[in-house]
Amino acid sequence: MKNSLEQLKKEFEEMMKKVTDRAALEQLKNEFLGRKGKLKSLMADMGSLANEERKTIGQFANEIKETIETVYGKKEQEIDAADEGNREAREWIDISEPGQFPQEGHLHPVSQAIAEITEIFSRIGFASVRVPEVDFDYYAFESLNMPKDHPARDDWETFFVDAPETSKGKLVLTPHTSNSQVRTMETTAPPIRMINIGRCFRRQIDVSHTPMFHQFEGMMIDKGVAITHLRGVLDYFAQTYFGPKRRTRLRPHHFRFTEPSFEVDISCDVCGGDESGNCRLCKSGWLELGGAGMTHPNVIKAGGLDPAVYSGFAFGWGVERTLMMRSGIKIDDIRVLYKNDLRFVKQF
Repeated sequence: MKNSLEQLKKEFEEMMKKVTDRAALEQLKNEFLGRKGKLKSLMADMGSLANEERKTIGQFANEIKETIETVYGKKEQEIDAADEGNREAREWIDISEPGQFPQEGHLHPVSQAIAEITEIFSRIGFASVRVPEVDFDYYAFESLNMPKDHPARDDWETFFVDAPETSKGKLVLTPHTSNSQVRTMETTAPPIRMINIGRCFRRQIDVSHTPMFHQFEGMMIDKGVAITHLRGVLDYFAQTYFGPKRRTRLRPHHFRFTEPSFEVDISCDVCGGDESGNCRLCKSGWLELGGAGMTHPNVIKAGGLDPAVYSGFAFGWGVERTLMMRSGIKIDDIRVLYKNDLRFVKQF
């Protein structure tokens, strides 16, 4: 038994010489002194010894255990000292190096465009207003001089809400932001300069249309407002947002809520205004941004004002199309904006 204990001590001392870190040290201690360690296994055989021999062997075993614990303690101190000496090099930080910042998100490019458009018009006194994006048929169509048989009021063009009809008609997902015109005149006394940006919904989807999109609606109501004021506001926005080299044009058109009415086009940035018809997006060198015109007298009446005293203009442009036509954007499919592809969004 004594020889086995002596051999156990020597084995421990030899193995301890190879230990270089705390993990190996703890593993070796458990192997020899643990509850199921080698020393415990040897001591289990003491039951077969005579009483006098058991006393002698027990005392010797305690000496062996103390020796092993002493060797363990010295090695533990050596490892602690080595760790302390290496701590400065291990934990040293160069505070002059740039830090690693956490990944941050940012506004979607459409949200960025909305904020910038709002700010541009605020410089010339256009106040931002909000109106419902689910509104009554009256504000979306009736008050805008659109008869009940107008094609836009067909459920193949407009999303109607399954809800009880009221005195102001059915509920619709607003197909344009023009519902803000009469709503604003009902609550605001002239002079009025307002800009409304909101979601719109139509049954259309292709490279230049999506079922949900954004428009910004501008309106000015005052005494003596003329087409020259309208053209001045549109040119101011185009020059500010798109840059001085971009071209705009007005094409005669027909809208029920303006008279005279115009389509507002801008030279396509994707193809550089190439009118050969090869551009996937514009197909003509020009892209329609939206409509504009002088506010129809019937709309002014619906807003509770006298068209003999007040005149005005209104315009409605698609935010997504406006963003797509900005110099350098080069987006040739409006649907890309809503694919939730981070590779695309992170570019802005």
